[in-house]
Amino acid sequence: MTAVRPNVILIVADDMGYGDFGAFNDGPARTPALDQLMSEGVCLTQHYSGSCVCAPARAALLTGRYPHRTGAIDTLEGRGLDRLALGEVTLADRFAQAGYATGLIGKWHLGALDPRYHPTRRGFDEFLGFRGGWQDYYAWRLDYGGSTLPADGRYLTDVFTEASVDFVRRHRAEPFFLHLAFNAPHTPLQAVENDLQPYLVAGLPRGVALIYAMNERLDAGVAALLDELDRQGLTDDTIVVFTSDNGPQFGSPPDPISGEPLSTVRFNCGYNGAKGSVYEGGIRVPAVVRWPAGLPAARRSNAVVHFCDWLPTLASACGLTLATEVALDGDDRLAVLRGEPSPAPPRHFWQWNRYTPLVTSNAAMRDGDWKLVRPAIREAMIVSDDDLAMDRALKYEPDQYEEIVHDPEPARDVPPPPPAQLYNVADDPLEQRDLALKQPERAARMLSALESWFEQVEAERRAIQN
Repeated sequence: MTAVRPNVILIVADDMGYGDFGAFNDGPARTPALDQLMSEGVCLTQHYSGSCVCAPARAALLTGRYPHRTGAIDTLEGRGLDRLALGEVTLADRFAQAGYATGLIGKWHLGALDPRYHPTRRGFDEFLGFRGGWQDYYAWRLDYGGSTLPADGRYLTDVFTEASVDFVRRHRAEPFFLHLAFNAPHTPLQAVENDLQPYLVAGLPRGVALIYAMNERLDAGVAALLDELDRQGLTDDTIVVFTSDNGPQFGSPPDPISGEPLSTVRFNCGYNGAKGSVYEGGIRVPAVVRWPAGLPAARRSNAVVHFCDWLPTLASACGLTLATEVALDGDDRLAVLRGEPSPAPPRHFWQWNRYTPLVTSNAAMRDGDWKLVRPAIREAMIVSDDDLAMDRALKYEPDQYEEIVHDPEPARDVPPPPPAQLYNVADDPLEQRDLALKQPERAARMLSALESWFEQVEAERRAIQN
């Protein structure tokens, strides 16, 4: 540890995949600041989110614990399924207790309707952003420390960039923890016209062009923030982490202008699946960490690092003492980031479906080079029309809601699950060869471990009293 306590800036994009980096795309995507960050820090090629969707992923990132334990199991803020249990201790809590100034700029999505779940009650001294799952990029309404900040014509990514630069400037003389949670490139697909036109001229489909333009604006925001660190003389002693909450969204969202469906399917290094799936394309996400005073530059690491690892790793880098009030699921990976030999990574687990979790649907575990997958069951992934309508209304008409819906969740008839699949992701990172029939004992052993893990974390979730 350096004599100066390092600052920490944790930047999270929303639905950005490896293939959205110019350095990995080898094509039309342009992210010069992120590519430069890779050359100045450590790039992780086997970095995993805590979930294939955002609210559970963010819960894992901020607590170092599997999302089921925290109560944040789904994205439906209208039902409170995104809420981070009040007993959880966040990264912001831990940095604040150590004397750091703490700020969240951007997306929260860990409790939208109850003041007890407000970010300023969860360790953040300052908050400018939105508490739900997404916002319009022009017709936005932001929470500014509990008050409403109406749209003023600026593009939302720029709002977050300017606020982040200001945060660094104001706190330059004290240690700080800044969590910058961009909402790009999450829908709605809206880009600044000057950013969009070059991609359209290049002949890209409009949906993909919008995504790349949104990412380029985000990249410019990262550049502005890094430039401010340089101006303030803080670069060497600031840990900058950039990642994404889950893999890219592949679908057909409507064009906000024409209403026509737009395909967002694009290059993602060939990984199987996308956002919402526990295949690699849904949970394997980019990560870069730069700390000139403490980490090597221009290094790629193939070590497995998980979202749950960031809390103990950043705490270790900053000399924070972690209390043992709750067990963490992550490990301190600072030595791995420094290039020291990597111990065998622990097992990692994932599971997500709509409403009450089901271990039979969309679940996975990784044990060394091996990964077991329980494919998603369609009937477990459906959201009711009423809940979808409320989810949208909360973004544009939030004043009509004061509390979550307590009605019973929609009835569903879930059929028996398909057989579990088994992959060796070291030999087959694109998950093309299912080896379950060739390795039945390994598959059975891993399935049993997955079910045991699920039973444990679900018991903890059901015991939460908020």
